[in-house]
Amino acid sequence: MRIGKHEVVHPLIQGGMAVRISGARLAGNVALCGGIGVVATAGIALDSSRYDGSNYFAAEPLALKDELRKAYEIAPNGVIGTNCMVAVTDFAELVRASCEGGAKLIVSGAGLPLNLPGLTADWPDVALVPIVSSVKAANIILKRWSKNYNRLPDAIVVEDPDTAGGHLGEKLEKIGIGEYDQYATVRGVKQLLREEYDCQAPVIAAGGVWDRADVEYALQQGADGVQMGTRFVTTEECDADDAFKQAYLDCTKEDIGLIMSPAGLPGRALFRNIEAIRARDLKMTPTCPTGCLRKCTYKSSGERYCIVHALDRAQRGDVETGLIFCGTNAWRAERIETVAEIFAELFGKEHNEVING
Repeated sequence: MRIGKHEVVHPLIQGGMAVRISGARLAGNVALCGGIGVVATAGIALDSSRYDGSNYFAAEPLALKDELRKAYEIAPNGVIGTNCMVAVTDFAELVRASCEGGAKLIVSGAGLPLNLPGLTADWPDVALVPIVSSVKAANIILKRWSKNYNRLPDAIVVEDPDTAGGHLGEKLEKIGIGEYDQYATVRGVKQLLREEYDCQAPVIAAGGVWDRADVEYALQQGADGVQMGTRFVTTEECDADDAFKQAYLDCTKEDIGLIMSPAGLPGRALFRNIEAIRARDLKMTPTCPTGCLRKCTYKSSGERYCIVHALDRAQRGDVETGLIFCGTNAWRAERIETVAEIFAELFGKEHNEVING
């Protein structure tokens, strides 16, 4: 699969999972196995040596560059990118730090990244990959990028809100009611690219991808590749604490549900401890500690909880008052495996040829 100027053996992008669930170890090892590794940028400063408790925004770009450097130490010739959320306050700074740190692509969602080409104008080789959930959203991005920047996406990720984990690009009341057709959207976005813009950029299916059958189905339905996050959590190389991984191993289908994020977006998570998260933050952190989101109900009115610190607590191992994002397939995790084992299952002979040169 080729995205911009960057080519990988396997048509797989590893999903960006914040805070520090997909850091250097996971992204580097995915890239080493012939996929595209992705470092999630949101909250990257937390649990880093760059953060002293009061310098969040100064520490963020430095911590991100550190993480990219460590990922490339694992896979010097790999394709490694970042996931940058439009909703965060320091979106522009994290995009630029991604480019300065050597990211080969930027995947961007949680809002429409309408100014992404302008932010990356000095780094034309960095591939730009917006995340959408509708043909309408894709068309808005294509029109704006084409008109204002004479630039088109190097790939587009179509995320299925009915199955994907983390923040979702759909209204809460529209999720899980049987109306969304992921692969109709994939084909619609592909048709828009090909017919309206004469663009051959790949369209990537995200959400609900777990095994080889899912990958094959996605490709049969018109996707050029897949994005997969949830399954990589229960790997040795995932950057999360073992307790976070164990929460996946222990969960059931009924433990996975929808929440409303303070960012104003719905999200999918292990939701049964939401009241404990809220109680902890209202008691221990009554005011916004970082200002990480542009719009945040916790920052503006004290509603809900501080999402970046809730995610940070979870990745450090506090699964009682930490927020654990996941996709609908998290309950299928049965053991801790390696990234290489997953690639061997997904791609079989093709993967063995990569490993053996």
